[in-house]
Amino acid sequence: MSEIDKITGNSPEAKSLDITQQNIEQLKQLFPDVFSENKIDFEALKAVLGEEIDDSEERYNFTWNGKTKARQIAQTPSTGTLRPCKEESVNWDTTENLFIEGDNLEVLKLLQKSYHKQVKMIYIDPPYNTGKDFVYPDDYADSISNYLTITGQQDIDGLKLSTNAETSGRYHTEWLNMLYPRLKLARNLLSDDGAIFISIDDNEIVNLRKLCDEVFGEDNFLSQIIVQSNKRGQTYKDIAKCHEYILIYYKTSESCLGELDKASEALPHKDEQGGYELWELRNRNPKFGRHNRPNLFYPIYVNADALNSEGLAEVSLEESEQFSIEVFPLNSSGDESCWRWGKEKLEREGIRANPKNIWAKQKRDGNWNIYEKSRKSTTKAKSIWADTAVISEQGTIESGKLGLSGVLDFPKPIELVKRCIKLGTNDNDLIMDFFSGSGTTFHSMLRLNSEDSLNRRCISIQLPEPTYEVIKGKKTPKKSSPEAFKQGFDTIADVCKERMKRAIKEVERPDLNFGFKAFRLDETNIRPWDADFDNLEQVLQQATESIKADRSSEDVLYEIFLKYGYDLTTSVETEVVNGKTVFVVGAGALIVCLDDEITGETVEGIAKLKEELDPETTQVVFKDAGFADSNVKTNAIQILKQAGIADVKSI
Repeated sequence: MSEIDKITGNSPEAKSLDITQQNIEQLKQLFPDVFSENKIDFEALKAVLGEEIDDSEERYNFTWNGKTKARQIAQTPSTGTLRPCKEESVNWDTTENLFIEGDNLEVLKLLQKSYHKQVKMIYIDPPYNTGKDFVYPDDYADSISNYLTITGQQDIDGLKLSTNAETSGRYHTEWLNMLYPRLKLARNLLSDDGAIFISIDDNEIVNLRKLCDEVFGEDNFLSQIIVQSNKRGQTYKDIAKCHEYILIYYKTSESCLGELDKASEALPHKDEQGGYELWELRNRNPKFGRHNRPNLFYPIYVNADALNSEGLAEVSLEESEQFSIEVFPLNSSGDESCWRWGKEKLEREGIRANPKNIWAKQKRDGNWNIYEKSRKSTTKAKSIWADTAVISEQGTIESGKLGLSGVLDFPKPIELVKRCIKLGTNDNDLIMDFFSGSGTTFHSMLRLNSEDSLNRRCISIQLPEPTYEVIKGKKTPKKSSPEAFKQGFDTIADVCKERMKRAIKEVERPDLNFGFKAFRLDETNIRPWDADFDNLEQVLQQATESIKADRSSEDVLYEIFLKYGYDLTTSVETEVVNGKTVFVVGAGALIVCLDDEITGETVEGIAKLKEELDPETTQVVFKDAGFADSNVKTNAIQILKQAGIADVKSI
């Protein structure tokens, strides 16, 4: 390499992950023979797939106006960036949580390289399709520009970009076009053993099921949980509606959920060891019986003459004068079933265990059942959640306790989201909520981490939707958020950040790392080539400066993180090398110097720094116009090459 590769607005590093190209590369690995001159031969692909192709007109299909465009939108790379906001953060240097202010469609694109398959659980509460206005743009010609307009950063009016009135004729279409590309991108971020939880009501539950069947796969549907959201019910035609839903989908067959803690009263019996339940030892699954599990069909003998204080009798595998009552695993109809345990386990963990775990109990008809004393403190989640802790009113009460009463309508209860997190995550797992609203997911995670001392992490994304509209040059509170504007919040994102800060103070523990790094979506830091022939002299002058004038070195650093695929919470150390600021990322995996007047001594200092840190590999990035002269720039390659650094780029 004789020259340093320059990252320009058209370079792969200047954009988010190209999902279309990634899909093509994966297809090429699976079926290299269907490519001709680097193009896909669909006839050849059909031949390879054989009878699995269904191209008939009358086939089961879920479609709507705009679906193709929505799919393309998900695959179009973003040219934006995320700018760090240290002053809005809490514990910037140590936290592993993120808050990102921006249009979640663009943000999800920007996170594709850094968080591909890294998120264990996603919880979202997307806007319900109630026939009201949508704040999400439906013109994707320039997504970043639209985002800046909608949030008042380019147009002081901060007006909404689209409406979704029920009379518009595109009632369901608008909602599907909004959610479809976001779910497609979200799936890429889920780990192979991850799951997504989506809160929704009746208006779109049918369409959401179909949408998720397509994005995540029908086989990966887990449950449609019914949540009692209102004890009294809200009148809906002739029914008092008092429930909503949580849809749960797995990413792949590798996914699984955890269990919930049982309430203490859920263990109805007690002995000297504590509480327990009686679980029948017979396998109650009708698929299993003596016919296909013969090793689990055998007699157990009961000693009926000596019952303990709990009315239970000892059992044995050997028939004797004491153990004389023979019990086989038979169902209520007298048909042969089988036990859940084999003889060896029954002997080792049931009869000879201390304390004994297997006992017999006489039924009302005089016959005997064999039971396991289960002391299990957790249970599988049920498909109906009807306890008071999950009703919507609780979310309102919790907001009030934080001093945010009435700021947002119907915030989700902490217990509801905490329960989802408990099911979907474990220690060090990453959670994401890209419709963060008032920040309930982050708050719920903090509460749960505080309770079980685990280190879950969270990425919260929220659109800075204005809480006001401008009428005759004056800011006027929106009908949807008058209290938020009254309390001084200009955007919903501001509400979210403040809720997160108050939640940190509420549940803070010195032994757990609470906080968040704040970022804001913006246009790229790299100056594009703009051939403005009416002002060519100025354009040519600016062309020597590749970084926009109003951007800081840290702005650029975190754009490099995104484009190179580094986690945004990766450790950054600052070193001074020959008077220049050098960012050392990930213990030397990435070294960035964006100062001006870089000399050979500075480059040699970076080479020495790499030698001291001794990382497995190192990437180095400079500012293209930062070198003292062209000779330094040319020599830098050789100096770094001799130090074992071959990956050198400039911006």
